[in-house]
Amino acid sequence: MGMPVRIDDTLYEQARTEAQVEHRTIAGQIEYWAMVGRASLDNPDLPVSFVAEALASMREPRDQATPFVPRSRRA
Repeated sequence: MGMPVRIDDTLYEQARTEAQVEHRTIAGQIEYWAMVGRASLDNPDLPVSFVAEALASMREPRDQATPFVPRSRRA
């Protein structure tokens, strides 16, 4: 369910610009920032870039994923 929220004009313009680059809606961009921010706050010992990449990898289809193979089992 969508809810109208008031945000600063500068933040809105930044979200609009970034949303175009990332092929998201403005609302989708703000939701993405909120998701990364929340996960980063929950994991302060991890770099934000790592958190963002981990969240992105979780959205990839599993049938296209490369299985992890430990070094001890590699040929």
